Amino acid sequence: MDFVLALHSHLPYVLNHGRWPHGSDWICEAAVDTYLPLIDSLQALADEEIAAPVTVGITPILANQLASPVFESELRQFFEQRLGACDEAEAEMRNTPDAHLIPVVGYWRDRLERLLSLHESLNGNILSAFRDLEENGRLELITSAATHGFLPLLARDESIRFQLAVGRDEHERLFGRRAAGLWMPECAYRPAGPWQPLPSARAYRHRDGLETFLMEGGVRFVFVDAHLAKAGRPLGVYGELPTSPHELVQARQPREPRTPHSPYRPYWIGEHGRRLAPRALIRDPRSSMQVWSRHGGYPGDGAYLEFHKIRHPGGLKMWRVTSPTAGLGAKLAYEPELASSQVLRHATHFAKLLGRVGATVRMQGGELIVAPFDTELFGHWWFEGVDFVEELYRQIDLQGEVRPLTASSHLDNARSDDALHLTAGSWGKDGDWSMWLNPETAWTWEKLWPLEEEFWSLAPEGIGRPELHSVLAQAARELLLAQSSDWQFIITTGEAADYAEARISLHIADCAKLMHGLRGGDGDLESAQRLAGELAVRDAVFPNILDSLKACLSA
Repeated sequence: MDFVLALHSHLPYVLNHGRWPHGSDWICEAAVDTYLPLIDSLQALADEEIAAPVTVGITPILANQLASPVFESELRQFFEQRLGACDEAEAEMRNTPDAHLIPVVGYWRDRLERLLSLHESLNGNILSAFRDLEENGRLELITSAATHGFLPLLARDESIRFQLAVGRDEHERLFGRRAAGLWMPECAYRPAGPWQPLPSARAYRHRDGLETFLMEGGVRFVFVDAHLAKAGRPLGVYGELPTSPHELVQARQPREPRTPHSPYRPYWIGEHGRRLAPRALIRDPRSSMQVWSRHGGYPGDGAYLEFHKIRHPGGLKMWRVTSPTAGLGAKLAYEPELASSQVLRHATHFAKLLGRVGATVRMQGGELIVAPFDTELFGHWWFEGVDFVEELYRQIDLQGEVRPLTASSHLDNARSDDALHLTAGSWGKDGDWSMWLNPETAWTWEKLWPLEEEFWSLAPEGIGRPELHSVLAQAARELLLAQSSDWQFIITTGEAADYAEARISLHIADCAKLMHGLRGGDGDLESAQRLAGELAVRDAVFPNILDSLKACLSA
């Protein structure tokens, strides 16, 4: 029985758009909590000659940020701030009731210094570490849409092609090879059929399903949630799972689909013909629940670091979950050794769970278990999560019940030759598109759709006139940045809604100003060229965007 662990790494573009509480600190926290620890763990497993063939997705917009000198500067300041916070916390806690937390401060100082040393050993190049691991056969890198645009709700087919083309081209530029796989943003899919998500949207009697555009882009495989393949019920995003024991039991009971499909084999998508269409790898509901849920899964264990209790100023987390019902004031001091013992226990348990699932589904013709997660779940949301992944591969190697492989390695020898039709949906709450299209976010789409229409009406002429290229290129960047699915998601969750509303409004307005220059006279063009130059510094992404645009226009 094969086991494919897929980690999807993504953050919206935040460089030059604030620092704290919303802005570059997001990507710095992800680097320190998740990306650097993951590199450290994968290198440790390589040194031990233990196979850990994880499939890692890095979205093009995240990769562009990780490669930016602005990020390098921000991360160095972040390390300095956190190490300074350790010194300040230790001095302030002496001879106070919080003195028992001083050992936790020491733990953080040691960890931060070790990660800073790792970062310096990489010459500040996180992407190169992932690239080297892939070149050495230790993992597989896959791509995504350029800015994680919510593809089912984009109004123009050209916009879908453009998101995918920039994603493909940027991955090849940054990692030196074309990715075989693609992570559909939010695991969201739209089948062929009529399209009019809101009365204000342009109505289409028929639009091609997303698999058509994936096939055009040479995508070999994608990941989908089980309910899209009628293979189970939606799990939702981390932290949105049931909170009561009764609800948790109910959630573990899969809905009976009309035409059930096993999640334990790959499928060709749609009717384009085998060998041409992409293949769907389906999330296993049984094993994913154990990791995905912070209520009934491993992340909620009392020994693990409490995410929500933070010492201010400084941002240090020094307490443990303690119990599911403990209020923030009742949290006990974090004990790294206790947490490590639980990591070993949970990794051992999960490896055995994979073995049991594999033994059961093997008799039913199954051939693989797919476990896709947001990378940032490990390390950032669940602090010990990266250690769990590292120990999991050790336990898999020790127990020998499943065979870990990258997605492509499994597909090279897959036995299944079945095809299916996916249903519309996502891996978001309720399994549909409602996290991105709802009364709170409808206005964003009503602004984005006319912007798309105007851009694609101007692009053909603009691409043929060199004097318009700088403005057209930046208008394309601003359109892509406005299309990021993160803005609607953040607005819906409400935790940083003001920031998300301001960001999407900013990119829409800047794109509109640039397009005004494209269609206006010489004076308008000169003004737009100056604006494009300023925005090219602020939003310095996708340097070869016009090449991708030309390819889309000629398709």
